[in-house]
Amino acid sequence: MSYGDYPDLRNVKKVLVVKLRHLGDVLLTSPVFRSLKEAVPQAEVDAYIYKEALPMLEGHPDIDRLISYDRNWKKGGFFTRIGKELSILSEIRKRGYDLVVNLTEGDRGVLAALASKAKIRAGFRPKGRWQQKSLTHIAKDCPNLRHTVERNLDVLRRIGIFPPLESRDLYLHLPDAAREKARAFAGKEPFVLIHPTSRWRFKCWPIHKMRQLAERLLSEGKRVILTSGPDAAEKKMAQEISQGLDVLNLGGAISLKELGSLIDIAELLICVDSVPFHMASALKKPVVALFGPTSDVTWGPWRNPLARVVASERSCRPCYLDGCGGSKRSDCLESLPLEAVLRAVRLLDRGIISECGYGV
Repeated sequence: MSYGDYPDLRNVKKVLVVKLRHLGDVLLTSPVFRSLKEAVPQAEVDAYIYKEALPMLEGHPDIDRLISYDRNWKKGGFFTRIGKELSILSEIRKRGYDLVVNLTEGDRGVLAALASKAKIRAGFRPKGRWQQKSLTHIAKDCPNLRHTVERNLDVLRRIGIFPPLESRDLYLHLPDAAREKARAFAGKEPFVLIHPTSRWRFKCWPIHKMRQLAERLLSEGKRVILTSGPDAAEKKMAQEISQGLDVLNLGGAISLKELGSLIDIAELLICVDSVPFHMASALKKPVVALFGPTSDVTWGPWRNPLARVVASERSCRPCYLDGCGGSKRSDCLESLPLEAVLRAVRLLDRGIISECGYGV
């Protein structure tokens, strides 16, 4: 007697995983590929992601092919973008997938699933009736806070794949060239890496507080390297923090793989809720992360005992708003005291990883 309407996966030869989201979201899908390879070892497993997220999965041993969507296509005009999108959907159709795992909210993932003509199409319930018809197996959303990694894996559970604990680690490949570049930047002396920025400013600690943090670390004899994303606003923030301080500012000057390599050799990473935090989890490196309106249950440390979260214990967290009342400024972050962050840093320095990581 069977329990559950799991599909027969014995004849699955090609699998497509769709995750058209931001960098950290894509990195958090990495356990999905290991779990698929273990469940259907006879199958090729491909990924369909945004072009800028390719470094998150490049070099993953359980991915056979990466298909990328370039969001810059829309700069070429409506007909250029449509032509490129149709070309990708045609490529997906020709690949002859037997199984599609759609981890993307939005119509592009739905269109990829439909275009594939795969017999098995699993994902979370999309909006709209016609979108729901794109799936043969719909995973239910957990009503409670659940880590994003486990939520991704729930789609596999819906089709009868139950990953063991040892298969749920994140994976980030760092090529030798990126490692060598990071060592050349950093030199031989130990350093603390601060990545104070996010593309979402409401997730960032105030500039003056990050500057005070850097000053305190320098006064304690720490060497500090600063990084940021390539966006002009992020580079400006890094410049304002480092102005006049004896720190190495690499804001916007390094690749994602080089950033991962710096995290790998740093004494400690200090950051906000952004992709470097998830890189540290993949590499199992010491990290202190400042969380504001987002959930540290959903987006927090993943199987990394050296990760600590500093956040305000407020009834409104997590609100997922772009600042209090949509103001673009998050009081739960702005009110975090410097000493709470320094305390988390000192505890990690002393090798104390069991205490609660919350600040105030």
